Amino acid sequence: MNKVYDTLDKNLALPVICAPMFLVSSPQLVISTCLNGVVGSFPTFNTRSQSTLDEWLHEIEHALATARETNPSKPIAPYAVNMVVHPSNQRLQADFDVVSKHKVPFVITSQGDPTSITQAVHRWGGIVFHDVTNLTHAKKALAAGVDGLILVAAGAGGHAGTINPFALVRDIREIWAGPIALAGAINDGFGVRATEVLGANYSYMGTRFIATQEAQVPSDYKSMLIDADIDDLVFTDTFTGVKCHFLKPSIARAGIDLEQLNSKTAVDLDLGGSNAWKDMWSAGHGVSGIHQVLSVDELVTQLKSEYVQASNTPVFSPSTSSTASQLEE
Repeated sequence: MNKVYDTLDKNLALPVICAPMFLVSSPQLVISTCLNGVVGSFPTFNTRSQSTLDEWLHEIEHALATARETNPSKPIAPYAVNMVVHPSNQRLQADFDVVSKHKVPFVITSQGDPTSITQAVHRWGGIVFHDVTNLTHAKKALAAGVDGLILVAAGAGGHAGTINPFALVRDIREIWAGPIALAGAINDGFGVRATEVLGANYSYMGTRFIATQEAQVPSDYKSMLIDADIDDLVFTDTFTGVKCHFLKPSIARAGIDLEQLNSKTAVDLDLGGSNAWKDMWSAGHGVSGIHQVLSVDELVTQLKSEYVQASNTPVFSPSTSSTASQLEE
């Protein structure tokens, strides 16, 4: 726990990790979030080669090191790299060689056994958090020696779990008292505070950071997030083989009949050359709360304000609650 504190907590301005998002997270987004005291991360799959991965890590490290030298008292969060550790990832070893070269301080593992990666990261003093969607996965990750768990609950963007976050956090707390990050429709500072009250240590936010100036995605994607609400999402395994939240307008624009997604023959749809990740855009249940594109600096400032407001909310009093007033009427 002390290692996690030294790496994360003492360097954070807010208990938030900006999730690694495929085809969204870039060095610019990572650097901007870290400079604002929020962990920035990216998946290694966002780089086409190990040389590009090496360049991204050099760019991020240089920017953060310069900032720390310029303003040593400012909380500057560490960056993280996400790696799929499933045996099907043929890039894993080559990518990890680069990660090892840079002694990345925070590694997020997904979809597989993180034992060997965790042991290696620990040798250079780094920490490892592993994505889980249920208790069984959590037990396996803890047996592998990870430092923390990322609970991907129902409502998360991209490949989401199906368990309600209230149930999932309490379930994991039955077996694990260590660091937990919660993912699933956390969209503002009120959600960040609620996550702590529920029993998690960090909020894992993705969708809200897509609608920032630093996110290098098409402007239409950001506009679609602003216009969307929860009814504009579909949870389907049609395009990737795993249940994933997609924005319905992006699917329709790709020329796919939304009505077919619920049919048993949906997996046989002709995508007409569309790429599920480039043409069909993802978002989580928190999409309804996105109303404008902000800079990362503006967004984190807003999150802090909301977090403080939520933290200062008075303890429930029956005499002053709206529910009590309604009952009296």
